[in-house]
Amino acid sequence: MGDRGRIVVPAAVRERAGLVAGSPMVLVESSDGLVLLTREQLRDRVRNDLKGLDLVEQLLSDRRRAAAVEDAESGDAG
Repeated sequence: MGDRGRIVVPAAVRERAGLVAGSPMVLVESSDGLVLLTREQLRDRVRNDLKGLDLVEQLLSDRRRAAAVEDAESGDAG
């Protein structure tokens, strides 16, 4: 890392990854350390992590539970 906080990616790595000057990168901090990804790599990683999950049904289920709690609480107040 340079004195201004810039990370230098070796030319061979840039070539293999298809990176050019100005390529947008995302730095992810995880429990394992830092991971540097292109936007496309991050998108693919998130899609893979979410594969098989039914997020809409999970959201609806969570909202139904919250509404039931709200209804029960408002019934107690009345």
